[in-house]
Amino acid sequence: MNASSAPAPFALSLGSIPLLSRAQSRSISPENFTGEKGKGGMAPAKPDGPARELGLGWKTSPFIRVEPGEVRELGRADGPGVIQQIWMTPTGHWRHSILRIYWDDAEQASVECPVGDFFACGWQKFAQVSSLAVCVNPGSAFNCYWQMPFKKNFRMTLENVGLVPMNLYYQINYSLQAIPEDAGYFHAQFRRVNPLPYKSVYTILDGVEGWGHYVGTYMAWGVNSSGWWGEGEIKFYLDDDGEFPTICGTGTEDYFCGSYNFEDQATKQYREFTTPYAGLPQVLRPDGTYQSQTRFGLYRWHLMDPVRFEKNLKITIQALGWRSEHRFLPLQDDIASVAYWYQQGPARRFPALPDRDNLEVI
Repeated sequence: MNASSAPAPFALSLGSIPLLSRAQSRSISPENFTGEKGKGGMAPAKPDGPARELGLGWKTSPFIRVEPGEVRELGRADGPGVIQQIWMTPTGHWRHSILRIYWDDAEQASVECPVGDFFACGWQKFAQVSSLAVCVNPGSAFNCYWQMPFKKNFRMTLENVGLVPMNLYYQINYSLQAIPEDAGYFHAQFRRVNPLPYKSVYTILDGVEGWGHYVGTYMAWGVNSSGWWGEGEIKFYLDDDGEFPTICGTGTEDYFCGSYNFEDQATKQYREFTTPYAGLPQVLRPDGTYQSQTRFGLYRWHLMDPVRFEKNLKITIQALGWRSEHRFLPLQDDIASVAYWYQQGPARRFPALPDRDNLEVI
């Protein structure tokens, strides 16, 4: 088979990257909002801008401004194709910038998430993330490599629900190519409960119907009490499971591929880590004055062990610490999460996002 007839590699890897194809590379950014071929860098230089003496083609439109209450379309493209990489660096409050992605003319977004949490950085502070699916690099460079196929088109927006304007530098890199019939649509859903009611379990995901597989969890976990907080089990309810799940974890740090409280045995302190598939990239420690609570950012990508479902999926996690006499204590913590999955069709309606005040990280 020669290059002219070879199908474009859909699942790229070191093994497939030498294979040539006729896929067409495209990119959307503030320098080319449509992604059209040969249309980048055409914005005129502003009379008071830094390129005013250089003119056309000299970095005249590197970012957009999103006003309070405004929804800006970041890009759209007709397919078939696949989004291969997204880079963003937003200003302002990351929880107040809501990223949405729509597949194939759907009215319901399949991705609806505050921008920081989507990129595994939910606490409004930089944390280095070095994983296969998401990378966060200095100073606030958000990158994701989730493959996001679309058959007809995609549309991506950002809403500023805050009270101050924000600037967004971004680039959406995608490929126009044939998409396999069994390729699922990418989804990401945000939730937050603060505080978790006593003796309640936290729901990471519910209401998913159809055929698909679950590929990742990010959690921004703020403890509201002293002591260890991660004894709770994660549970995956697959395909009409009843009271008990098919998959039941053994502890929160176990699910995130750690052990023994994420503790450095030498220092007896939490030890941050970031790996291709799992990590604890962020621990925000009390500072003795106003930073009073310890907060954690954790991710777990199911890239090599996706959780398959045929009809429906529900995921919960317990919040458990310790009380006296070696007894578990149900915790009332500040817990937010992003669930990432693929399914056969675009999503049904998501639960409503919290309002601006209940999104905010104080």
